[in-house]
Amino acid sequence: MARLEYRLLDEEKGFPIISFYSQISKEEVLLRFACDYFVQDHKSYEVTSCAIEEGVYIIYVRVDPEKKIVDSQLTFMPNWDGIRIELRHYQRGVKEDKLVHRFHFHDWQEALAHLLSNFLYLEEVEWERVVSEIDENRKVYVYYARPTSN
Repeated sequence: MARLEYRLLDEEKGFPIISFYSQISKEEVLLRFACDYFVQDHKSYEVTSCAIEEGVYIIYVRVDPEKKIVDSQLTFMPNWDGIRIELRHYQRGVKEDKLVHRFHFHDWQEALAHLLSNFLYLEEVEWERVVSEIDENRKVYVYYARPTSN
């Protein structure tokens, strides 16, 4: 098992740890390294970079002031129960992006391939990746995409 830290990208404050996991699988570290955003509690963080320092995996983040957590009453799932990825239709200016499909994986490599893909094909529609995130509140990865044709 590995240690993963989320650190605020703030050199003046010494890159403070905002969240950490002392016992996390390397597979989950890789899945999290593939994400552009990290959502926890009432905050959304943009991932700026990833690093490895003396056996500790680190994800540097900054608060995303534009992204608001829609649900003021957070919904926590009891556990991860495999790896869940939501495909959501990304549209600028909407309050909540429409859920298109839920994937459920027990193979972390297949989940990682989906998160890293620039395009996903589902029911004859090609979806182009915009960003991805790990949503700690709902215990799900989210793949935001746009259809390549109308």
